[in-house]
Amino acid sequence: MREKKDYIPMTVERRIKQALVSVYHKDGLEAIINRLHDEGVSFISTGGTMAYIQSLGIHCNAVEDLTGYPSILGGRVKTLHPKVFGGILNRRDNATDQSQLRQYDIPDIDLVIVDLYPFEDTVASGADEADAIEKIDIGGISLIRAAAKNFTDVVIVASKAQYGPFLQILEDNGARTTLEERKWFAKEAFAVSSAYDASIFGYFDEEACSAFRLAVNHPMKLRYGENPHQGGVFYGRFDDLFDRLNGKEISYNNLLDIDAAVSLIEEFDEITFAVLKHNNACGIASRPTVLEAWNDALAGDPVSAFGGILVTNGVVDRDVAEEINRIFYEVIIAPDYTIEALETLKKNKNRIILLRKKSVLQARQYRSLLNGVLVQDRDSSIQTASDLEPMTEKKPDKRETGDLLFANKVVKHSKSNAITLVKNRQLFASGVGQTSRVDALTHAIAKAGSFGFDLQGAVMASDAFFPFPDCVEIAGRAGITAVVQPGGSVRDDQSVAYCNAHGMSMVKTGTRHFKH
Repeated sequence: MREKKDYIPMTVERRIKQALVSVYHKDGLEAIINRLHDEGVSFISTGGTMAYIQSLGIHCNAVEDLTGYPSILGGRVKTLHPKVFGGILNRRDNATDQSQLRQYDIPDIDLVIVDLYPFEDTVASGADEADAIEKIDIGGISLIRAAAKNFTDVVIVASKAQYGPFLQILEDNGARTTLEERKWFAKEAFAVSSAYDASIFGYFDEEACSAFRLAVNHPMKLRYGENPHQGGVFYGRFDDLFDRLNGKEISYNNLLDIDAAVSLIEEFDEITFAVLKHNNACGIASRPTVLEAWNDALAGDPVSAFGGILVTNGVVDRDVAEEINRIFYEVIIAPDYTIEALETLKKNKNRIILLRKKSVLQARQYRSLLNGVLVQDRDSSIQTASDLEPMTEKKPDKRETGDLLFANKVVKHSKSNAITLVKNRQLFASGVGQTSRVDALTHAIAKAGSFGFDLQGAVMASDAFFPFPDCVEIAGRAGITAVVQPGGSVRDDQSVAYCNAHGMSMVKTGTRHFKH
């Protein structure tokens, strides 16, 4: 809700005289009920909510007394009645509406407080279909829509998330609301109802993808988008995944890099440190200790590491912190830090320090383009040694096999066209985002040379097959001894022939890892 200083004063005030309260969870409600009672507001409710209000020593009228009908069908029908919805939907300035209210003895309902059945939580708990269906709220969602539609006269508090703003209004103005306030609550109510319906649709649609419905709450306003002249907002529970221990506000580009960093480090079980720049790894290494992993990751490209994103799956201690503090970087992500490490890292007040709390990677990815939305399953495929099918006479040895798997993980998370060069589980260089696979390879070779790496005995991974043998020819001349690629080119035999003639081994995975 906007801060009070941003409100545009509205002259259309409404006093709350009667409230209908129907909530699933009661926590957080007591202060509101007591404040409304102090303002002389009367209550209507059903079942457990009515009992709760009465337990506070406050009188509450039963919906059944208003409608003349008991709760029926196991509680499925309680509030669905003209005397309830007429009290909500009547237009206070419409003479015909008011005449009909008098004719049918329908009282005004000025405030509706609803907390819907927890359908999404029920599904997430693994409940069976019968239990899930029973948690589809009918009366509550109808009350929300009715009250929100008639926001000119009625206040709707549609979830616990609105308890705080509503209580603040009660404390500031008593049981009076402005048109602007009621319209804000209506907007929030339709956000609740649309998200609720989207969740139910997703449950029934399963994997059919018959329509695109996605509702994500919790907006995080960003300083700007990809560039300063672009607006940007992140929707999601960022704090569920990370604790921000230090630093400035997270930017749009930070979020892209954080997502890329977490996706990459998730592939590794052994202690690994990676440095990313513009969503690509410019350095990564797996080592027995975090300090060793950091030193060798940085060595992969100490120039590009400037202003980069650092991520590790190990604990950052003081020695590591002191070493990484020698360069400028924007974000560091780790599962834990020692107290001494944090003291060192926090010396730069703008540096973003993230403590990763849990691993949650969405199963689907979305991208808006043209006049629609592109949806795909996340590339969760990663290969093991058993997936490496030999293509050449020579087979990779144990060290090469480990390096091939390492290189394949890194190339999977690199922008296409992509080539990675690895030796001893350290990224020597990569060529990413090139329009030609040859360009990607030549760029990687040149970069490795510029940092003094000897490619003799290194391995090469490609995110897609080699349409021509030129890449393996260039790699062989550079000292590469083993290659991993998806395979599937009509000219694979030419690449194989070159490898056989020059003592190189090549394996295929059968899985392409394009990333655009």
